[in-house]
Amino acid sequence: MPTPVPETYKPVKTGTVIALNNFVNLPAKKPVLLHFFNPDCPCSRFNKAHFKSLVRHYSPQVDFVVVVQSSKRWSVADIQRKLDLNLPVLFDKTLATACGVYSTPQAVLLDDQHRLYYRGNYNRSRYCTDEKTSYAKRALNELLQRNSVPVFDRIALTAYGCSLPYCENEYSPGDNQHGLSAQHSR
Repeated sequence: MPTPVPETYKPVKTGTVIALNNFVNLPAKKPVLLHFFNPDCPCSRFNKAHFKSLVRHYSPQVDFVVVVQSSKRWSVADIQRKLDLNLPVLFDKTLATACGVYSTPQAVLLDDQHRLYYRGNYNRSRYCTDEKTSYAKRALNELLQRNSVPVFDRIALTAYGCSLPYCENEYSPGDNQHGLSAQHSR
């Protein structure tokens, strides 16, 4: 099941400039992948190995920033330890709204001018193991090859996971034939 769209949701169009300078000091000449993450969300935890592989592969060309979306208080060190990565960590919930994100995990890829290039799922499978549906990786490759925004299927662009800011009804793209899984329990 997809994450329910909040009544107050305002879509953000591809090409919209996301003013990151309000949040983190990054150079404007390099693409940025914002990893919307909730340490309490099983879907975010399932995604951890895949996210780390993207960081290892693309970090020379892309800046990665973890954007924590949680009702609990976490420190930067807590998050870096949980992900086993030394990346910038942000806790500002307004960045999710600015990017059109309302669930975790979600990938937001900005081009080198910080314009929204891709917002969506990492993969169709729960553990991000289906290479054919590695959406965030595909978006990274297309952006780095300077291609226009690729056309993605419905599963790539429909939010699945934990609703922001709380993790009450967790959903995740599953491994079944439709790419949808049953609801998890806490």
